[in-house]
Amino acid sequence: MNPARREPLLWLQLLGLAALPLEALLLLLVLAGADPGPFPGFERVLAWALGALAPAALFWRLPPDLWSLLLAQVPMRGRRPEQLRLSALQGALPLKLLAVAGAPLLLPMLWWADANAGLAWAWSPLSASPRLVVLLVSVPLLALMLWQWQQLIQAVWMLTRPALLVEQTLPLTQVDAGETRLNAGLPLLLLPPLTLEVPPTPQEAPAAEIEPEPSPEPIASDESSDINEASNLPHADLGDVAVDQPDPAEPEQDAIDVQGGDAASDTTVVDAGVAITPEQSAEEHKSSDLDS
Repeated sequence: MNPARREPLLWLQLLGLAALPLEALLLLLVLAGADPGPFPGFERVLAWALGALAPAALFWRLPPDLWSLLLAQVPMRGRRPEQLRLSALQGALPLKLLAVAGAPLLLPMLWWADANAGLAWAWSPLSASPRLVVLLVSVPLLALMLWQWQQLIQAVWMLTRPALLVEQTLPLTQVDAGETRLNAGLPLLLLPPLTLEVPPTPQEAPAAEIEPEPSPEPIASDESSDINEASNLPHADLGDVAVDQPDPAEPEQDAIDVQGGDAASDTTVVDAGVAITPEQSAEEHKSSDLDS
């Protein structure tokens, strides 16, 4: 960020843009306090030379200090290096030319205000005053307007300078700042620099490794059907369900089948399902068929 934009005093000096029209209105009311003299043109040029031209020559040699508000200023020992760097930039020739350009602009404004001051004679604070008094009061008003113009141009100039240029400029020493700048006002201003709080950007946290949940084992269709049927039965009817018990005669029959398995394997089935042993002869086999 540009160091000039952190200085609250530079932003306060921009209020001169609103103060200049009010000061011009006050000059009109002051000039309305007396009628023009025998030589109004000469009087206007003389007032402009004392109130604008002479201060412009002074401001060319001693520019108004950046850290001064005419009635109060920043103490010389309390100035930061950034403020001294900005003070060193006041010596630029384009800035001086723009600041002095306000003096020629005050002459047509003074001429117009004095020529039309009769329209505001009823509101003039110096009504029925001598012409000399009116001109003497208008001189400091012209000098004040030129001061406001200088402060306004300098503040806009500093706020528009690139940050790199400000950082590369060597800071002005306190001795040079006191000798080459017009420091007006009491050393009472100690304003802290402006700080713009920028919310921190949220950093993207690494995504947590999510372990896959173990998928439930599939339940066999027979088991699931048995479970569903058991869950649908009421609790009171569970005692009436008959439990299948093995028939006690079945083990004996199985044993007989096992024992006779070897003998049955030695038999051979012939035509009508008549089993014969291998010891029988072919003749006995034929006779048995005839008898049957």
